[in-house]
Amino acid sequence: MSTIKDVARMAGVGLGTASRVVRGKGSVSQAKMERVQKAIAALGYRPSHAARSLLYGTSRMIGVYIPLLSGTFYTSILQIIDTELRGAGMHMMVAFGVSREDERRQAIDGVNFLIERGCDGVVLFTSPLTEEDLAALGPKRERVVALNDSFDGMPGQCFTVDHKLGGRLAARALLDHAHRDIAVIAGPGTAADNVDRIAGFMGELAGAGIATDDIWISQRDFSSAEGRAAAMELVASGRPFTALFCANDEMALGALSYFHEAGIRVPHDVSVIGYDDAPAAAYSAPRLTSVHIPWREMTRNGIAELLNLCYGFNRPVTRTFPVSVSLRASLAKTAKRRRSPA
Repeated sequence: MSTIKDVARMAGVGLGTASRVVRGKGSVSQAKMERVQKAIAALGYRPSHAARSLLYGTSRMIGVYIPLLSGTFYTSILQIIDTELRGAGMHMMVAFGVSREDERRQAIDGVNFLIERGCDGVVLFTSPLTEEDLAALGPKRERVVALNDSFDGMPGQCFTVDHKLGGRLAARALLDHAHRDIAVIAGPGTAADNVDRIAGFMGELAGAGIATDDIWISQRDFSSAEGRAAAMELVASGRPFTALFCANDEMALGALSYFHEAGIRVPHDVSVIGYDDAPAAAYSAPRLTSVHIPWREMTRNGIAELLNLCYGFNRPVTRTFPVSVSLRASLAKTAKRRRSPA
């Protein structure tokens, strides 16, 4: 593989001159510039990661840490990040956890991996890191943004939504459709955003006079397989219910799959509402009602802020994102004398 030294040698110029041509900065005579460009073409020279860092003073690489790469949810988030970075002439490097055990240690190791590989900044998505962990990054913390999370030590670098409000809106949608026999498939108790959305959901039901201690609830791992397994367990329990709230869309899609197989009609027998409003929600059968979280807007603004911090850009940044409900065919009013789906 050719190096910048090889280019300089072939062009008959100094290393500094060749570097200025590659960077496109600094004064170089037209004749020397042409010789360097011909040498680059002849050698097929492309700056390596290390060379780019030396030439530009940055790696032009952004690190992304996500807690667990599973399902389809993070795929769309990574696509948004990659599109935004490529549009700015940057690239991304991804690190992720491998299980829900010792998530904090995995996150610390993942962030350190990204920093040690020369990433100019880091995106944290729903991170289990603590304020102390971020403080331990020292000056590097100034080039970190958190998506779907909030840290008191860097409030201007955090981009999230009110998940308690999201939970309340999900409950209100069911109550407005006359549902009171409601079951819940929750996400992991270690996920702060899940805890908030369930708290908001239960709080809204309690305010409507529903005894939340009596509600059937199962804690799962956000996957479609676990959503299906929970729905199967719910039906087998014999508990009457007319509506099911799932703390994310993937679990809701798993539940829909089981209901279809079991001959339980949605929404005629049971209404289902998910959370996130992921792209797949609009294409399920029936189409899934879901709490809409503006992931695209949140992610794009988080990346804009990180580009401002890392490269001195001056991109406009929004930090407030509305939460709503996308009403679709999986939610309907409770039919009179509706029987238990079991």
